[in-house]
Amino acid sequence: MYYIDGRIWELHTMTKLLEKAFAAAGNLSETEQDALAAIILEELTDDERWSKAFSNSQQQLAKLAKEALEEYKSGRTKPLDP
Repeated sequence: MYYIDGRIWELHTMTKLLEKAFAAAGNLSETEQDALAAIILEELTDDERWSKAFSNSQQQLAKLAKEALEEYKSGRTKPLDP
């Protein structure tokens, strides 16, 4: 961690492949860099949103799985047509 301008900053390292990708992105025009950055940030936000949605729904998913298994065991299900 670093202390700069009265703030604490944590340094994160990148993989070699990510460094290579960002180096290549540095050769793009400013407009293309901004477009790429927007795509990356949107993707990261989507991943966070999906992770939160799934982590917050584990109890509901477990309940639904239990109900489905009970229906299967009691013969209340039908095979799906391929």
